[in-house]
Amino acid sequence: MAAEGGHGPQTSSDYISHHLQNLQVCKNEAGEWVWNHCAGNPMTINVDSMFWSVLLGLIFVVLFRGAAKKISAGKPSKFQAFVEIIVEFVDSSVKDTFHGKSRLIAPLALTIFVWVFLMNFMDLIPVDWIPMVAGAAGIPYMKVVPTTDVNVTFGMSIAVFLLIIFYTILNKGIVGFIGELTMQPIAPPMKGWGLLATPVIIAFNFVLESVALLAKPISLSLRLFGNLFAGELIFILIALLGIYQLPLHFGWAVFHLLIVTLQAFIFMMLTIVYLSLASETH
Repeated sequence: MAAEGGHGPQTSSDYISHHLQNLQVCKNEAGEWVWNHCAGNPMTINVDSMFWSVLLGLIFVVLFRGAAKKISAGKPSKFQAFVEIIVEFVDSSVKDTFHGKSRLIAPLALTIFVWVFLMNFMDLIPVDWIPMVAGAAGIPYMKVVPTTDVNVTFGMSIAVFLLIIFYTILNKGIVGFIGELTMQPIAPPMKGWGLLATPVIIAFNFVLESVALLAKPISLSLRLFGNLFAGELIFILIALLGIYQLPLHFGWAVFHLLIVTLQAFIFMMLTIVYLSLASETH
């Protein structure tokens, strides 16, 4: 079976592999920058993922900043009303979920929700359109959905992870942070013969709580990546049908729109929950 992917006739396997390949750059053993010969290089940069994620972030900032500058209480525009709905939705989610005090959480939640939604939304663009334009410009590979790149999702989750540690130490101190890792879920005995078992219990607690702490960024990144990667792969498989893809593409796009929005919401809500737990002092 052959398919047209903007680069001549290809087998189905070639077509799928091509659409799942990032535009990459890295330094080779000679210290020279090379394109798309980066297999096994841990310092590889996925240029397309970086480009689209930054571009969509800038679009978010420009659109929302423009809406804020043109805000009108008397006769708001339709776009202003739309932005206000999103802001109020995020604000109510933060108020219901975050139990600490921080001026950062609401803007962070808004940024995460809109930015992740925009990156996810790129999955609804037909898979051949932008790669065909890129191919005509001499760019061999172009993945346009940043959240189908585990490096992007893991990078965002690491940022959240660092904020979790920061808020934990800020609200509970270093002693409180260490105590959360060593004094629960099993409270070590502090007197009597039970003291002999205290080091073992503390070590057990540390291993258990460390795994739970590290699972937060890993689950955040892999959940978003897995759902969007699977959605992209289904779009690619549907595109193999050629012109007969249209009914299936439309049906899957309508369903996938729910996934696009839901995954952005889940990433935002889990971030708020994790930071709320880090801010609680009881």
